[in-house]
Amino acid sequence: MSNTAEVTCPRSISEEDRARAQIYQLLGVLLSNPPSSELLRGLASLRGDDTPLGAATKNLAALAERTNPHDAEREFNNLFIGIGRGELLPYTSYYLTGFLNEKPLADLRGDLMARGIKASEGIKEPEDHMGTLCEIMAGIITGEFPCDSGLSSQKAFFDAHLAKWASLFFTDLEEAQSAVFYAPVGSLGRAFMAVEADAFALQ
Repeated sequence: MSNTAEVTCPRSISEEDRARAQIYQLLGVLLSNPPSSELLRGLASLRGDDTPLGAATKNLAALAERTNPHDAEREFNNLFIGIGRGELLPYTSYYLTGFLNEKPLADLRGDLMARGIKASEGIKEPEDHMGTLCEIMAGIITGEFPCDSGLSSQKAFFDAHLAKWASLFFTDLEEAQSAVFYAPVGSLGRAFMAVEADAFALQ
């Protein structure tokens, strides 16, 4: 599990799957660390359309264009770190049980072990952090991990670890008191998870 916006594709995948992986990876990066000046410049160049996902992309581009790294870092800290804790706790266990390090984390660790997915050394966050889950989904789609990367495998991971709480978390991020730059990140995540849920429902 990396903290890079680059998506490597060990296997040949469709343009649609490549785009999906890039959105997951982007969400993973933005939820794991404050955006760098380079990433903000890249986000500012994004183009959207009139779909909910496209509108969120346009709003994110507009906010990125007028956000500096210092302000973004302060916002990130207020949202996710804080003094004691941030405004949001982006963990599956917390959203599903009200506590950290509960059964959803144990279930995830069992799934990751079965899939041959190992956490990167030096990562202190529990694996059920939304940013980590998004990076894992990106890796499954691109075939980065030794596990099956087909749609059924993607659906199984999504249903088990994201479907029950991703939309709620991204809505909370969208509406968070501290969120300015991160409000459209929440919108993007909420719209994208809805698209994913609808697509997987057809499988």
